[in-house]
Amino acid sequence: MMYRDYPSVGERVYSDRLPNGLSVFAVPKRDFHKSFAFFAADYGGADRRFKLSGNWIDTPQGVAHFLEHEMFDMEYGDALTKLSSNGANTNAYTSTEITAYHFESVEKFSENLETLLDFVSTPHFSPESVEKEQGIISQEILMCEDDPDYCVYYNLMKSLFRHNPLRDSVAGTVDSISAITAETLYDCHKVFYNPSNMTLCAAGNVEFSEILETAQRILPKTPGELPMRDYGPPEEIKPEATYVKNAMEVSQPIFLAGCKSTPVAQGRENLRIELVGALALEILAGHSSPLYIRLYSEGLVCSDFSASFESSVGTAYSMFGGESGDPERVFDEVKQEILRLSGSGPEKKLFERTKKSAIGSHIRSFNSLESICVGIAGGHFRGYDVFEASELLASITEDDISAFYRERLMPDNMAISIINPRS
Repeated sequence: MMYRDYPSVGERVYSDRLPNGLSVFAVPKRDFHKSFAFFAADYGGADRRFKLSGNWIDTPQGVAHFLEHEMFDMEYGDALTKLSSNGANTNAYTSTEITAYHFESVEKFSENLETLLDFVSTPHFSPESVEKEQGIISQEILMCEDDPDYCVYYNLMKSLFRHNPLRDSVAGTVDSISAITAETLYDCHKVFYNPSNMTLCAAGNVEFSEILETAQRILPKTPGELPMRDYGPPEEIKPEATYVKNAMEVSQPIFLAGCKSTPVAQGRENLRIELVGALALEILAGHSSPLYIRLYSEGLVCSDFSASFESSVGTAYSMFGGESGDPERVFDEVKQEILRLSGSGPEKKLFERTKKSAIGSHIRSFNSLESICVGIAGGHFRGYDVFEASELLASITEDDISAFYRERLMPDNMAISIINPRS
């Protein structure tokens, strides 16, 4: 057991690595009544092809998400019901990169933690339960495919990428999940839900020694083999297509534009580039930016207009979008603003104000137990320490922002996805 203090944010983080390979973290907060636990696997929708014991294995699209749903079924019934009856607010999610199970409770934290670790580490699948879940998830997929926000996003991903699994929905398709069997789920659970490929984080009114004892008692005693992952051939920097449009039941057009850029290395540099990207896009298109103020005053964008930078599974990309009566004009205006900022750099006062706001937001995020645990787990899987973000943010310069525009927002590497009203 060890701990590290972070005076800049006033936190102490305890950590340990168990003999089975599980990394455990805790941030005790004695003035909190609530406690939060976050048990996550380094396994998401993109991890469909992997190498284990010298053999390459291909699995259907949507397995990680399907497995997340199935894990709550236990021999004694539904683990979610058990946790809820014990006062825990429980949920789970699957993203491109991670599958996570978590709960928040005011009391009986240790009992709820036992249940969480037990059901996540104990697979219980049958042909009947798989068939039932296929019907449920098929309906979920069909509802998503009728969602304009879902469609505008995945149309953009398919425009940007030729091979990368970011093109495909984490939930899969109706056809792909029909190929999932109980054996598929057992195999993927064995590979990705082994303690070496997972992390356990807790925050709030918790005792680190009790968390370690519970994890050692409930979870498997030995580590498993870590798989090698394959996300397809390296992507060309140019997008697969530059323009795609569709028509759906929307009141006015919605759009999402994106720009591919080179992958980001794991570790501290990963965190630094993500922070630079977030600052650069806030300066470009945030609600205090000259571009947004002008476009909003002209009625070209609404308050939902936003931008973000993502680094994921062997690639990186920026996105911006929202509702607009003229998406193509907004697209052109953004590209012109990027060219201007690439040359002149950000306005100094806006840069300083945006950076101070980002540092303040980061520090405030540690008031959320969930934000603490999600940040620790994500950083652990990517090889960085989320508590170093304030220090890195303070070190970012205007030249870093200008370089981001020049190197990661090149207009020739952009694509736009538009959903128009059917009428």
